[in-house]
Amino acid sequence: MQIKDTVAVVTGAAGGIGAALAEALLAGGARVVVSDVDEQRLAGTAERLGAVAVAGDASSDADIAAMIAAAEEHFGPVDLFFANAGVGDGSGLAADDEQWQRALDVNLLAHVRAARQLVPGWVERGRGYFVSTASAAGLLTQIGSATYSASKHGAVGFAEWLAVTYGDDGVGVSCLCPMGVDTDMLRSGMTSAGGEGGKVAAAAVTSAGEVLAPGDVAEQVLRAVEEGTFLITPHADVREFLRRKVDDHDRWIRGMQRYQRQLKENS
Repeated sequence: MQIKDTVAVVTGAAGGIGAALAEALLAGGARVVVSDVDEQRLAGTAERLGAVAVAGDASSDADIAAMIAAAEEHFGPVDLFFANAGVGDGSGLAADDEQWQRALDVNLLAHVRAARQLVPGWVERGRGYFVSTASAAGLLTQIGSATYSASKHGAVGFAEWLAVTYGDDGVGVSCLCPMGVDTDMLRSGMTSAGGEGGKVAAAAVTSAGEVLAPGDVAEQVLRAVEEGTFLITPHADVREFLRRKVDDHDRWIRGMQRYQRQLKENS
């Protein structure tokens, strides 16, 4: 799908990858609605970019409907939806049901709820595009965070299903799976609620490869949308790690165990 003259909604857009996506979309000629739970920060970002802001929870059916309604009111039917909002912490088996539910709601079910509202209309129009921000953790795993790893695996699985099920009906799907990106989540999100697990989780990401700027990631995402590419891996190493995992799962797990021990020794 060409970006010019499209209508896009981006969640988790107060900063980081979401704000970078909105900026790149606007530069490419799209009309953009941005959303985030951080209303004050979102307002500043929207004013800086010249986007329409709708504060809300990306996992709420009502808030998703409000984002879509605002886009339709200002610009017309939504062509592109970027399910970018995400949460993460350093929780393991001690994570309670509330932590699990929040991770699943934002990292997975938010995507399901948005697709439920948009895809039937896209099928009817024969045109639409869904971009899921997952993570390399959704292809591999996230040392130090059970909730993040499992919910991001779910996001990848749902994006794959969406692509297979609706690709013949004109619905495009891309799934973004980066490692380290210079965002608030990487700098503080993992460590704020996860103690030692959060420190190890952050170290696992920053030690595995280059930490990319959000703008560089956004450029790759929009290129993938225009080319109709499903899997977006801004870090080239991710595909090699995935190949090793598929080739010999047991060996890969042993390697990850060694890596975890090293991280804990150095933390």
